[in-house]
Amino acid sequence: MPKIAADRLEEIGRALFVAAGAPNDEATLVMRHIVGANLVGHDSHGVIQIPTYIDRIKAGHIVPGAPWVIVKELPTTTVVDGNWGFGYVANERAMRLTIEKAEKSEGLLGTLAYDKEVGTDTRTFIRNLRERGILRYRDEVLKQEEDPRNRYRGQRR
Repeated sequence: MPKIAADRLEEIGRALFVAAGAPNDEATLVMRHIVGANLVGHDSHGVIQIPTYIDRIKAGHIVPGAPWVIVKELPTTTVVDGNWGFGYVANERAMRLTIEKAEKSEGLLGTLAYDKEVGTDTRTFIRNLRERGILRYRDEVLKQEEDPRNRYRGQRR
């Protein structure tokens, strides 16, 4: 099995996506996530997906360069339509907007629709919110009795 450096894999994949019609910046971002998946051991979401994504582009199931549209927006909520573009691209933009909103408010709700990589994107989205201290659904520093999720555990509601 040949070993290829991560940065070289990103270059190869970017070139393939650009050849398939993706803008360079989108191809670069998608490859960062794809190679990142391989590097953390999620090979099923890694470079093995490149041929599938290119087939989806050819079939019109992924639309490179798709417009990113805010369907509805309030101070603490956003609904975004990714228009069947790369999920990684829509997720990055939605994440930046969500973080901006969260830093300005007490609560927040965001929705991203028509995203082709929902599972992976959700994990990335949550990780980014947690790293910025915006979302906390589990914290090792909390004592068990302080964890707000324990409020109803073992009790009939």
